[in-house]
Formats: sequence, structure tokens, C-alpha cells
Amino acid sequence: MSPSPPKPLLLLPLLLLLLRTTITEAATLTANATLPPSPSPTSSPTPPTTRTPSTSIHSILDPKQLRALQSMDIPTAKDPCIQPSPHNATICDSSSPFRHLVSLHLSNCSSDLALSYTALKSLSTLQSLSFTNCPVTPTRFPLDLALSLRSFTCIHSLKHLTGVGLSHFVNLTDLTVSNVPVNTSGLYVVLGNMHKLRSVTISNANEGYPSSITLLENLESLNLSSNALTGGIPSNFGDLISLKNVSLGSNSLSGAIPDSISAIPDLAHVDLSSNQLNGTIPKFFAEMKNLSLESPLVISMGLPMSPPPAKDDSSGDGSESDSSDYDDGSDDSSSKKEGHHGPNKVVLGLAIGLSSIVFLIVFLILLSKRCG
Repeated sequence: MSPSPPKPLLLLPLLLLLLRTTITEAATLTANATLPPSPSPTSSPTPPTTRTPSTSIHSILDPKQLRALQSMDIPTAKDPCIQPSPHNATICDSSSPFRHLVSLHLSNCSSDLALSYTALKSLSTLQSLSFTNCPVTPTRFPLDLALSLRSFTCIHSLKHLTGVGLSHFVNLTDLTVSNVPVNTSGLYVVLGNMHKLRSVTISNANEGYPSSITLLENLESLNLSSNALTGGIPSNFGDLISLKNVSLGSNSLSGAIPDSISAIPDLAHVDLSSNQLNGTIPKFFAEMKNLSLESPLVISMGLPMSPPPAKDDSSGDGSESDSSDYDDGSDDSSSKKEGHHGPNKVVLGLAIGLSSIVFLIVFLILLSKRCG
């Protein structure tokens, strides 16, 4: 009758089975930790939506608009909706049976280019119209086109504009007129009814200052540099609460800088240089935390003022609010960090457990040999 094996050896198969089970569970946990969470069984993922054009890719531009482009010496041998001219950019919609222009940019035009009222009337679907270096004879803009436009740009073009003509563009959100004389009694005639404006640039247009500009509550960018602005900056300039960038440089503004500017919360850039403003630089500029560090404040005397000093990290007041200004997306980043470190802790714990089991097996084997 053979002697019975030592009792420690009886535990060896059990320990090996436990080791195998632990290794399998560790591999499963590690694999699951690296995979994205599966969707809930009650909610099916929504496939990405793809905008399908309402027309065939072979649809051509409306014949009336095609003739209008031809009258402007724009090449139309190829469909301008598919292959626009490099100097005269065109963008079309996808309407049927004919496509229509929604954006037209004319640049470096010939001086004998004819810009007729009839041609412009057929382009009443335009939402963006831009002229750059087009010294053509201006014409009256049809009312349908004026009401359709959302963006109008005129730089070194059209020889001159009229305030009454521009005032019909009541749905504009973006207006740029530079180096073009504007015949009007004041900018109020131009801007008085443009309540949707977000960006205005009127420079080198020989215009005066409209105090009523403060009614444009949606305005984010204002550039009235290099005009003939006289008088003082309106005391209620701070009513432009959406303003982020303002340039009133190279004018003849006088008086003091109004304190109401301090009420504009997101003001990031201010240029008041080359004017006749007097008084001291207001201290509130140094306290406006959104002023750009890359674009220092420029005041009338032509001397740049240092940007607002960085707040002391050691101060307790406001430290939490400063960091909250940059909290967008912080939850996502923190969850990613937690998801990254979580699997490492699991694997580390399992590794320690496995090491302990292996050590115990070796110890039992050595013990059984000694007992035998």
C-alpha cells in the first residue's frame, strides 16, 4: 500500500485552478477597460445624417443668371456652379430644376465692365455679394437683391456708393466698405435700419460719427478707422454689450474716453490711436480680463498700454471663477483621464494577487519536499 501524498500537495491542483481562473478574469477586465462603453439596449445609435442634394449633379445654373454673368464678362463656357472662375468666385444652391447663385465675388475687374440693373435684378437669390478692386460705374441695387443680401463687401470698387442705396440692405449681418466714398449726410442713414449687423467696417469713406450706432446691440466688430469722425465718443458706447473688437483710430475724435466702455463684458481689442482724445487712460482697461494679450490696447496718444496683468495664483478670491472661464469640455477630459488610469489600477491589483499565489505555490512545493 503506497504512502499517501503530503497534504500540501493536495492543495496544488486547487491552487492551479484558482490561478487559471484569475488570469482569465484579469484578461477579460483588461480587454473591457480598453473598449468604449456599449450602447444601452433600449437606445439604438442614430446613424449620421447625410444631406442629400435636392437636385441632380447635372443641374445647371438658371438661364437668366447665366446671361447676367455673361454680361459681367464672367466665363460661362463651363458651369460656374461646378467650376467657378478663379478670380470671380461663385457658389450655387442645389435647387431644381435650375440652380441659383447664393454667393458672388467679383475681383480685379476691367474698368469697362458693365454692371447693369437688369443683370443685378436677375441675381436676387444672392446672399453674399463682394467687390474687390472693381472700379466699375455703380448702378442702383434692385430692392429684391438688397433684401436678400446677408453680406456685402466693397473694397476699392464701384467708384462711389450712396447712403440711401446701402440703407436698403436691412438684413445684412456683415457690412464692409473700404476706400470707397459714400455719399450721405451721415452714417445713421446707412446703419439706422440694419439691426441685424454683427460686423461693420467702414474705413476711408470720409464719414462722420453716428451716435445712434449704439442701437446696434448685436454688433460684435466695429471698424470706423480712417474716416472724418469728429466730436466725442458717445457716453452710452457701453450699450454695445456684444462688442468684441473696436477700431476708431485715425480720426479726429476729441474729449474723454467714456467710462461706459467698462460695461462691455467681452471686449478683446480696442484701437483709439491717432485721435485728439484728452484726459488720462481709464484704469478700468487694466481690469478687463478679456483684452487680448497679443493685441495690446492702443490709446489716442499712440502709446500702447500694457495688457491686464496676470492674476496671482496664490490669491483665493476669484481663482475658481477664473478657471471656470475655461471649463468647456472639462468633464470630457477628466472622464478620459479616469478611464485611462482605471485599468492600470485593476491590472496592478491582479498582478500583486497573482504574485502572492505563485509565491504560495512555490512555498508549498518546497514544504512538501521537506516533509517527504
